[in-house]
Amino acid sequence: MNDYSFISLKGEGYMKKNKPKYKQIIDAAVVVIAEYGYHQAQVSKIAKQAGVADGTIYLYFKNKEDILISLFQEKMGEFVDKIEGEIKGVQNASEKLSLLIKKHFEILSSDPHLAIVTQLELRQSNKELRLKINEVLKGYLALIDSILKEGMNNGEFKPNLNYKLARQMIFGTLDEVITTWVMNDQKYRLQDLSNDVHNLILAGLAQAEKES
Repeated sequence: MNDYSFISLKGEGYMKKNKPKYKQIIDAAVVVIAEYGYHQAQVSKIAKQAGVADGTIYLYFKNKEDILISLFQEKMGEFVDKIEGEIKGVQNASEKLSLLIKKHFEILSSDPHLAIVTQLELRQSNKELRLKINEVLKGYLALIDSILKEGMNNGEFKPNLNYKLARQMIFGTLDEVITTWVMNDQKYRLQDLSNDVHNLILAGLAQAEKES
């Protein structure tokens, strides 16, 4: 279990998450919510897409809200694991940040339905739902924090960097770039923007070079 995981591995909840139908329903929910929108994505539509009976859904989830939060938990957990795997063994904080950006763009560009859900359908007006979504994001934000602190400690980034503000800036930038891509019907390659985004972010983080 890594330091950034936020899915409990204890009790009945873990047993449900380990069953094939749980993932089957999650994957179906991504497609249905992306195609119909969260409010029009009835449980019956998700069940049909998953190839299960309507009642089966309630063996795994309390309601549609629970499906949305569980979907985000599951996908964000996979997301963090993939990024951690990508940066494992890399010693340079700047390179880790570059890989994080590239992997973030790569994962969402390879799954258009998931991109629509994360960038549009997770932006719910219900305050309680928003708080639950923000709670799930903590694992990813902690990963960004770890890269920033490493860069501050090894001299790559400014030692007095406000890393919490920098983390918001990084996440906000990636979020806006991907949302714009989704709103433009994903007509261009998101991955082609990763180097430019990294260079712009790095310009605000990096130590100024000392004059000789």
